[in-house]
Amino acid sequence: MGDERLIQLGSGGQIAFEEYGDPTGTPVVFCHGWPSSRTMAQLTDDSARQLRVRIISPDRPGISGSSFQRNRKLLEWPPIVERLVDHLGVTKFRMLAISGGAPYAYVTARAMPTRVRAIAIVSGAPPIADLADHRGLLRLYRWMLKFRRTSPELLRILFHIGQPFAARRIPIQLRPLVLKFLHPYDAAVLRDNAAFEACFESARRAWRGSVEGVMSDAQVYADPWGFRLEDIDVPVRLWHGKQDRAFSFLLAEEVAKRLPNCKARYVDRAGHYSLPIRYVREILTDLIAV
Repeated sequence: MGDERLIQLGSGGQIAFEEYGDPTGTPVVFCHGWPSSRTMAQLTDDSARQLRVRIISPDRPGISGSSFQRNRKLLEWPPIVERLVDHLGVTKFRMLAISGGAPYAYVTARAMPTRVRAIAIVSGAPPIADLADHRGLLRLYRWMLKFRRTSPELLRILFHIGQPFAARRIPIQLRPLVLKFLHPYDAAVLRDNAAFEACFESARRAWRGSVEGVMSDAQVYADPWGFRLEDIDVPVRLWHGKQDRAFSFLLAEEVAKRLPNCKARYVDRAGHYSLPIRYVREILTDLIAV
């Protein structure tokens, strides 16, 4: 795991980030999932070192070490990425987004097409506001969307009630119980302690940082993104597991159709977690070849 570093923003806030992989390698900005944080990029570390890839992984505003930004919008993310890569002296870069990191990679590619060489979207979240039917989403997400529409204050209360539990380390003896709620393909890879910790410790850091930050990050997904996928000209490599329960691969197929420069790979016998964990080396190899 890398060491936390901070950069100051013009607004007076700060963004925390860490680096993984090869510090002299091909730069790739990592976009973590939800609820998660920058240390999710630990999943890439070994493969990135072997492939000479430099992983730059920031926390989003309000997540873990980054300052909270009230009422933030997705369109406000690219200037933060620009500030980060300028600070590091990186001119051109690629992006790797896992799950909820997808919209952040898309919006940056659209805003910075001369600097973003390519993006890889893995188990990516679709533009939920564009969906006429939510059946392709995880049931928990469907419940959250319903509460957001009908009982937003109750949803806020539930987030605060859940925070002490979500921020706590799951005892080893209880992990088999947690894994029972996942698809068998995901449970199989998360029986590895290192993979389990990389996924769940990054989530715990998010919850420990700020409940408001986790809620604000969730709000971004439900709101209109503010741009069209059709306007993204940067090469997109879209990877999605056919057994993904969080976001059906049928939704990924619809997203791929809207992207003008997209090569999609739908992987059989792969779920939401198992795809990025098992295929990370192949994903990075493909990304840096673009």
